[in-house]
Amino acid sequence: MKAFRSLTIACACGLALAGCAGSKGDTGLQGATGPTGPQGATGPTGPQGATGPTGAQGPTGPTGPAYAGPGAAPVVPVWKFAVMSDTQWGSDADKKNPNSVAVDIINQLNAEFIAKGVKFVVAVGDVTDKGCTAIPCAPMQTRAAFAQALYNAGIGFFPLRGNHESQQLGALEFQRLFPQTQNGVNNATPADALAITFQAGELVSIPAKTGTTFSVGSSFSSPWELPGLLGLSYSFDYQNARFVLLDQFTPADNSFNSIDEQEAWIDRTLDGRPSGGHAFVFGHKHLVSDSHTDTLFGANPSSDPMGQDDFIKSLSDNAVHFYFGGHDHMHLDSVFTTTDGLSGSVHDLVLASDSYKFYTPLNPSNDVAWDVPAFGHARQTRISEDLYEIGYYIVTVDGPRVTVEYFAVPAGYAGALPPTPNYELTLTTTPALAGNFQSKGTFGYSLNGREFLVPQGGSYTGISDSFATSASTVPTTLSIKAGTNGSVAMDPLGVYPMTKAVDTGWTARGADTSSDVLTLWGMGDLGAPSTDTYVIQLSYAATGVATDGTFGLAVKDAASGKWVNVVSKNAGGTPTFVNGAWTAGAALGTFGVDTTKQVAWAVVNVTGGTFGVTTFAP
Repeated sequence: MKAFRSLTIACACGLALAGCAGSKGDTGLQGATGPTGPQGATGPTGPQGATGPTGAQGPTGPTGPAYAGPGAAPVVPVWKFAVMSDTQWGSDADKKNPNSVAVDIINQLNAEFIAKGVKFVVAVGDVTDKGCTAIPCAPMQTRAAFAQALYNAGIGFFPLRGNHESQQLGALEFQRLFPQTQNGVNNATPADALAITFQAGELVSIPAKTGTTFSVGSSFSSPWELPGLLGLSYSFDYQNARFVLLDQFTPADNSFNSIDEQEAWIDRTLDGRPSGGHAFVFGHKHLVSDSHTDTLFGANPSSDPMGQDDFIKSLSDNAVHFYFGGHDHMHLDSVFTTTDGLSGSVHDLVLASDSYKFYTPLNPSNDVAWDVPAFGHARQTRISEDLYEIGYYIVTVDGPRVTVEYFAVPAGYAGALPPTPNYELTLTTTPALAGNFQSKGTFGYSLNGREFLVPQGGSYTGISDSFATSASTVPTTLSIKAGTNGSVAMDPLGVYPMTKAVDTGWTARGADTSSDVLTLWGMGDLGAPSTDTYVIQLSYAATGVATDGTFGLAVKDAASGKWVNVVSKNAGGTPTFVNGAWTAGAALGTFGVDTTKQVAWAVVNVTGGTFGVTTFAP
């Protein structure tokens, strides 16, 4: 089930996934995997070996979700998960962060996740600072215990190890303290972790356990080729998505481990994701970042080029848009390519810190310092970057569309800007976070859309896309008629410019629109309330429409859920209706309908949103 998404400057190759009449459900595809013989020579998921009678299609799950036609993802309710980063802690000066764990930050993030209604939380490693030197391991027991608030709220928790827990003892304790990574059964923390005591004077206490165990996810697997990674590297399915979490550290059996050794499992796991669904991949270390030189593949971004290429191609071929990592304690979204710069790419999303440490970029960047000499060109295209913030991410999955919202609170940096390269900000007490988290911006993608990378000074007119609900319906066509990326956003050191990653996605038209519905992400800089002036145009399929300014290009108002004139969301400009085609020179706020070509257009500076052609709500 390969699906290739190319990312190129101002142009991308999209893919309309074939529709499918009814899915067999998560377990139905492989049944109960029957007796799977001795698993063939190919292990758990093998080629089903001489798998005999494939089971009786298992209990076929709950018939799986239906499909909504060409290019559509499974029809499932909108759902959310959260992603958090490193939670190690140094000095426990405020007596709220025992055993080298950022308990005070964890507690406040847990409250955010519960309020946001997420189904589960992924933590990308370095869950402690001191790791494990004995079993039981107090730091890891502490981290496990303070996931209890999530369990009490019925929210799953799926962590990874980081380099701070890289020891064999860390692997063994991880398997023991987080059994859900092997089977999805949450709220099963061993009693010794929940009973751990802290030094006198600590101001935090472990939440009392409520409720019973509960399951989140299905189809759990780990690399059978590396039995010591059971529950350390693991995958599972939830709704219309597959999650793959990668551990690059010492396994429980003290055997050799690398991502190269896991690549066959990664390939078959991604290839077997839910039909028409998403895949999200996580690790502790990034593919490239701005402070730490070491990566998922070795000492620097040029290490193990063949392994990197295999990995990035696998992600790209299987429609993985985001690889989530931690380790570098800053927010950084980059598009990172294979070593040839052509064969594949993925958004390498480094997550803001949830720890006491906050790093600063190097100059020159790791990409320039290592990839340019090794391969003759840079591989990193920067999309957004943010330093010295305590943050988390809410990922909303809405059919084929995914939106990531980044929330953060300043960690208290008061130094000069730009900062000194490689400066490290450290905290000894936790800032007040509750009530202070602010949305720093949203970004996203859709399986039925396209991505366009527009450099500074580049034209938006290369952005175009179309969508049809079925072969028998008239497609809706998007085109950006005018506009230039006028951003001057740079990396925090003021050395490297940012590029805009503009993504499109589609929903089939309903009774309330005369067009299919467009979702547009990425027209603005991270967190900016408005962007450059541009002209957006959508086609529609209707006759006899009003030409008095009450019908045209609309955007869904987030607060009311109503369709409103898109120009009402502009920063500035005067709404002015034109009965006819757009012409060059139309001012911000001008909008119109060309009934001859059946298109609606508007001159806007909105950063994105949900667009349709319809009658505006009063």
